Amino acid sequence: MYAIIKEPIDVGKVISSVLDPNCGGICTFMGTIRELTQGKKTLYLEYEAYEEMAEKMLQQIGNEVLEQFDCSHVSIVHRIGRLDIGEVAVVIAVSAPHRQAAFEGCRYAIEKLKEIVPIWKKEFGDDGSYWV
Repeated sequence: MYAIIKEPIDVGKVISSVLDPNCGGICTFMGTIRELTQGKKTLYLEYEAYEEMAEKMLQQIGNEVLEQFDCSHVSIVHRIGRLDIGEVAVVIAVSAPHRQAAFEGCRYAIEKLKEIVPIWKKEFGDDGSYWV
């Protein structure tokens, strides 16, 4: 499951998509909207994406995880639009026969997502708004 969506992410569905009786480890990462960033108060965020390309790149990252680590399944879902404090912006789930591979694959996926996927974040705070 690789998706850019506008509605709240169903975390359970993302995790269920990587369940496998041959996997003893599932690692998940959830990125949520925090209230303070570098001491400044955040009111909400707005995410935008080049959706078609972003979904292809999420799948590319998933394929890299499967190739580079001993992982069996990967799902990555990122939400766009307005997100308020505490809401989930991204969920990554990785399953593997052993926990170390699941941890490594999950970490790789979020770091690579932040590096290459065309998703942009605009932060709205007490001091105005700006692209991050």
